[in-house]
Amino acid sequence: MKYINGIIKLIVSLFVSTIIIYAVNIAAGFAGADYSFTHGETFVIWILMAILVNNCFNK
Repeated sequence: MKYINGIIKLIVSLFVSTIIIYAVNIAAGFAGADYSFTHGETFVIWILMAILVNNCFNK
């Protein structure tokens, strides 16, 4: 059961981190900024945001 809960938390944190990254990028676009990320930068940001979201779930 621990493995299933861990996988569910991982999938949810990756999904939520994707939403957060795009929300910040869209909000910055409305403010006039133009951000373009390479695939490597996007991957690193995505993983770091997923770690942050996962740590927030543990609190």
